[in-house]
Amino acid sequence: MDPPVVPRERLDGWRRVDETTERAFAAGFVSVDASTVRYERDGTEPPRPFCFASCLRIRPATAPNPALTALVERQARSGFRDRLADRDIEEVEHRGDREIAVDDPSASRATLSTFRGVARVGAGGRRVPVEALLAVWAADKYLLGGGAYPLDGASYPSGGSPSDARRDLLGIVRGIESPADRDGSDL
Repeated sequence: MDPPVVPRERLDGWRRVDETTERAFAAGFVSVDASTVRYERDGTEPPRPFCFASCLRIRPATAPNPALTALVERQARSGFRDRLADRDIEEVEHRGDREIAVDDPSASRATLSTFRGVARVGAGGRRVPVEALLAVWAADKYLLGGGAYPLDGASYPSGGSPSDARRDLLGIVRGIESPADRDGSDL
């Protein structure tokens, strides 16, 4: 199973660091596999902004529906918290959800969840506030996208800002396409 497509023009300054396919959930005869590609921002000090795009395969095949969407969103938020912990982001608080449009006109609107936490950086454990975003939506299958970026100005010595990082991340998330639409535009 291929990961989603992240349009190349949205990845200026980002480098691909990982691609995986793993079993995200299994119960009885139902399973969910996630194919994920992850990127990190080039040339930045920790905590580095990162973004990801995931495509879910649900077995047995089930069309998106409101009950399944609620389950996918709930499981995705839980899994995202685990991923943030893996990146040494602690004290994670869910700050709310809202809907956003994605670029794919045939997809549903995405539910965007916002989290805040603290990253510990370096030998002294410097505390850096971080904002993390997770979007979940349905196209021909469920897609997830998101990432995190630091909220302190010291993390952007070249003149960027947290608001620039948020805008960049949301642009990447909105542009994620189903692998079925693959046209060779990803890295």
